[in-house]
This record gives sequence, C-alpha cells and structure tokens, in this order.
Amino acid sequence: MITSNDFKNGITIELDGQLMTVVEFLHVKPGKGSAFVRTKLKNVRTGFCVDKTFKAGEKVIQARIEKKSMQFLYANDGEYTFMDNETFDQIELGEDLVGDAKKWMIDGMEVHVLFHDTTPLGVEVPNFVELTVTATDPGFKGDTATGGSKPATLETGTVIQVPLFVNEGEKLQIDTRTGQYLKRV
Repeated sequence: MITSNDFKNGITIELDGQLMTVVEFLHVKPGKGSAFVRTKLKNVRTGFCVDKTFKAGEKVIQARIEKKSMQFLYANDGEYTFMDNETFDQIELGEDLVGDAKKWMIDGMEVHVLFHDTTPLGVEVPNFVELTVTATDPGFKGDTATGGSKPATLETGTVIQVPLFVNEGEKLQIDTRTGQYLKRV
C-alpha cells in the first residue's frame, strides 16, 4: 500500500479492479480546505486516460509489475513470439500488447516483457537501438552543411527523418522514446 502523497510518474496502482499507471500528478493545497492530489491515470489494458482526484494521504494498492528479460524471436500474422532467457519457454503476444515497440524490434533483440502476476501486459524495448537503413534517397556531396532531413526506411519497416548525408545500408542509432535519429554507428 502506498499513499497518494507517494505518487510518481510511471507508478502502477490497482484502482477499482483495474491496473492504472500514473501519467501526471499535482499536489494541490488550497487556501481553504484540505490538500488533495489531482492525477491523470492511464488504464494499462485499454490505454484510456481518466482524471481522478485523491485526498492527501489516501491509501491505494501499488501493483506489482515484473519485468522479464526475453528475446524477440519472430512475428507471424500479428502474433509476436518471445523466449524467456532463463527457462527457454516461449510466449506469443498479440499486436495490441506489443504496441509501438514493434516499430523498433528485430529478430533476436533483447526486450523486457511486463507481467502482472502471470498475465503479460506489454513490451519495453531499449531506449536506444541500432537499425540499418534499407531505403532512402541517395546523399550528395555537400549535403552535410544544409541541415535538412529526408525520410529513411529502417529494417523494421519504420520510416524516420534522417540528415541528408545518410545512405542506404548504414547502421543508425535511434532513440525509441522519441523516434529520432541520434547518430551513425
């Protein structure tokens, strides 16, 4: 059990039988009356956000979320197969559970699968991944000084904006949180 005073962004709580993640919170102490905590909560299963106000010090149940290191094996018809690195058990997750992580996953990549009890909730990819450019317009001499950008297709099929000097076949480091190019590897 934690109190509403202990809220931080990213904490997962159990509320009315649902798993909710704290997206935003604000401690409010009005001049008259008791303090309260205004929060924005995201339902872990559905993705919907709700606003909820808690009294200061109100107790809530903190959900136990376990991160298991697993290897992404392959995708087949919207099903993604992962292997536990310790027991070598395989699980399949649907596209809805994998979410945006699918834009950055390549076969053999180490990822974290989130579990509540034994139920998988989602997938977390590393903050930085290295992916190869499979298609982009060719770069020309002198393009480094212009500061422009062009679209590039990565080996996962994701299209991002890259500097003009990037060519096909180059390996890039990408920030998965923002989807932005960082550097050539």
